[in-house]
Amino acid sequence: MLHIDALIAGYNGVAVLRRLSLKVKPQQIVAVLGANGAGKTTLMNTLSGLLPSTSGSILFDGQEIGGLSPEQIVRRGISHVPQGRRIFPGLTVHENLVVAQTKATKTSAGGFAAVLNEVHELFPRLKERKDQLGWSLSGGEQQMLAVSRALVARPKLVLLDEPSLGLAPLIFESMFSAIREINQRDKTTFLLVEQNAEQALRIADYVYVMELGTIVAQGTPEEVSRDPAIEKAYLGG
Repeated sequence: MLHIDALIAGYNGVAVLRRLSLKVKPQQIVAVLGANGAGKTTLMNTLSGLLPSTSGSILFDGQEIGGLSPEQIVRRGISHVPQGRRIFPGLTVHENLVVAQTKATKTSAGGFAAVLNEVHELFPRLKERKDQLGWSLSGGEQQMLAVSRALVARPKLVLLDEPSLGLAPLIFESMFSAIREINQRDKTTFLLVEQNAEQALRIADYVYVMELGTIVAQGTPEEVSRDPAIEKAYLGG
């Protein structure tokens, strides 16, 4: 589904991603692990069109998407849940979901009403707080809203940037359970970057370990958990 080859991207002429390559197969949950500064958020911003690449290729469903605008990439079927959630502050919970509709939402079975019902089943608190301003939710509820907003677009692939960041353990365990449920129920593919290796290894089908803008290890969760590169990526050993 997603094939990244020799991708270079960065800021102000300084490369953060250094000929990075990885693949995501349909219906997988793929995790990219790495310490702060590894380039994980830069990767997500490049894939979603927020940051232009310098060189390399990004193929999605066999078509090049490098150089497309964020809006065009969303229309192709990729939704991005950014680090920090970025809930629209002046909108209610319901309005945050309404504005995320795309053509895929409207042409899918049941339209917006169906997807709204699905996210309310996943996250009942959002239904209870539908008329509350999004910015006033707790951190965990904002993350639920950010994920739900991505799902409203009926994406083929969801990019999740640090979904556990700032969440209490019980909340992020619930979040990861919801991700797995969405993956299995809707066959939605996920690429997530995460510092919480234990949780990511628990739900991922395949794992990449990133260090200084490149991939230093990859494999199944079992293979990666036994690889000394993961210790190096986190502890600098």
